[in-house]
Amino acid sequence: MESAYVKTFFKEKVAEIEFYSPAGNSLNSIQLKELTVAILKAGENKQVAFIHLKSKGDRAFCAGASFDELLQIDNLENGTEFFLGFANVINAMRNCGKIIITSIQGKTVGGGVGIAAASDYVFATKFASIKLSELSIGIGPFVIEPAVSRKIGLSNFTALTLNPTTWKIANWAQEAGLYQHILEDIEELNEEVEKYIKQLSTYNSEALNELKKVLWSNTVLWDELLKQRAKISGALVLSEETKKALSQFKNK
Repeated sequence: MESAYVKTFFKEKVAEIEFYSPAGNSLNSIQLKELTVAILKAGENKQVAFIHLKSKGDRAFCAGASFDELLQIDNLENGTEFFLGFANVINAMRNCGKIIITSIQGKTVGGGVGIAAASDYVFATKFASIKLSELSIGIGPFVIEPAVSRKIGLSNFTALTLNPTTWKIANWAQEAGLYQHILEDIEELNEEVEKYIKQLSTYNSEALNELKKVLWSNTVLWDELLKQRAKISGALVLSEETKKALSQFKNK
């Protein structure tokens, strides 16, 4: 079985960042750090006009946080540090200075929905259902809430987070504003993304960079806000109720 990774491939003006883990592309703390670094490095690279974010596989984009690692958290410092991983990824996506196009080929949960929401433009397949399952395991989507609410609105965020066991289909996500395009399958997804990337590559990269600033205006407080949210989640994950829910969920 292939080990978890984060890899960057450079294709002309594009930095393609791909992540993978055998557990449904869930992300551990090492991968979250690597993903943050990869996004920021691509942002600093003057040869890169924009970023294409994707995961490996055909039916799971991202299962959120690594359950194995969540179960190992035993103090507030470690808990806060783990959830800061997702905060740092979202802030890197916000601050990197480059437009981020994301391909979502399958189901995405929790932190994966946060990554989708922090993307600037999203292509998805019809299999790309979404769910915010955090309440069902004793925590909440506190870190990703600003990104998700910004993209789909507070009402739709509420509908997701207060129904933590219910999947919302890809069409719902598109109507809510999370996805821009829905394709039949991964082959069509890859074709459409490639076409779009070729088109985007013809545009003035400086104009794209300036547009990125406009798209993310009014989010300057997120660096501190997401740290505060990570501390909330870090405390909740220590509760016996949460540990029990995580164990039961993992053993299903």
